[in-house]
Amino acid sequence: MSEIEQWVKAIEPDLVRWRRHLHAHPELSFEEVQTSQFVFDALSQLPELEISRPTETSVVARLVTGRPGKVLALRADMDALPITEETGLSFASQNPGVMHACGHDGHTAMLLGAAKVLHDRRDLLSGEIRFIFQHAEELNPGGAQELVDKGVLDGVDAVVGQHLWQELASCRIGVREGALMASPDTFHITIIGRGGHAAQPHLNVDPIAIAAQVVVNLQHIASRMIDPLEPFVLSVTKFIGGTADNVIPNSVELAGTVRTFREERRDLAARSMEDIIRGITSAHGASYTFHYDKGYRPVNNDPELTRFVRDVLQAELGNLVTEAVPTMGGEDFSAYQTAAPGTFFFTGIRPVVKDAFPHHHPRFDIDEDALAVGCRAFVAIALQFLKSETV
Repeated sequence: MSEIEQWVKAIEPDLVRWRRHLHAHPELSFEEVQTSQFVFDALSQLPELEISRPTETSVVARLVTGRPGKVLALRADMDALPITEETGLSFASQNPGVMHACGHDGHTAMLLGAAKVLHDRRDLLSGEIRFIFQHAEELNPGGAQELVDKGVLDGVDAVVGQHLWQELASCRIGVREGALMASPDTFHITIIGRGGHAAQPHLNVDPIAIAAQVVVNLQHIASRMIDPLEPFVLSVTKFIGGTADNVIPNSVELAGTVRTFREERRDLAARSMEDIIRGITSAHGASYTFHYDKGYRPVNNDPELTRFVRDVLQAELGNLVTEAVPTMGGEDFSAYQTAAPGTFFFTGIRPVVKDAFPHHHPRFDIDEDALAVGCRAFVAIALQFLKSETV
């Protein structure tokens, strides 16, 4: 058993207790008032930390050693989702319609644990560690960019984050250089025709028939405009129109998402979508409105920092470390990567002995054994980074 494993094992009951408290008291993005106060109070028990509130619902703690050295930022997100929990857990959500269905309760607990372990061994450190407890990861424009704009990463040499991950076996760590998570853009389209009686379609401009053509033709962007070896997703997820079986409506609403790892593909998607929508609607005497909203940037891990993190984690965790599989899911950790070299990794939570429900599911849960592994990862990275001369 390594020293770090012993240190974390001593606080493992705290990790579970913190996580369960947070799970029982979830709060939505930009509403994390009690959550951030809980974190503030827990950090206040560590007297050498300099604690601040950059925004109303975020917390940043600085461990300044007073000895010259590098500055490392570690990040966790704290917000929950608008989901009614169905897990039946004894510590299930007490906030109706709100649930920690993505693991952010665990992220917060692991970073609290890392703060405690590193605070108590501050004599071993030089430089500075910043513990960032971020609000509003789940809701664009997200809390990360707001904290960057507040200067939270000013002077930081590197930033590291992790996500508890149901697609990875419990306690495994997935690390990857380069593209890891996609940009989650959204779009909204309204096809405007001319409604009337369904028995007289020749007197109307049918927006349902036109919208159906739009949906089909939008798929040509992925299949005919993008290299088939390049990951790209365009999904229409909403199709709303009509009120009765004998009425052609005036308009139809479409919405969906575009996912890509390349920034330039976002602009191509927006331009190509509007070309297709314009061409189809004009051919059939309809009109349209189109809004394309860029979400978070892709998470693109700094190669040198990621190689360093992989080496550190392999030394601490051995064969628990594996290559992460990229996902088309999005994460606003990418905002930090515009301000400092950053890397983001996955910590597995998929249990072996019971059903595992995906992220954002009403029955989502984590294997709590992973909390200690994620905490160890944060501690090991911090210890090695502050004394390393190679990154």
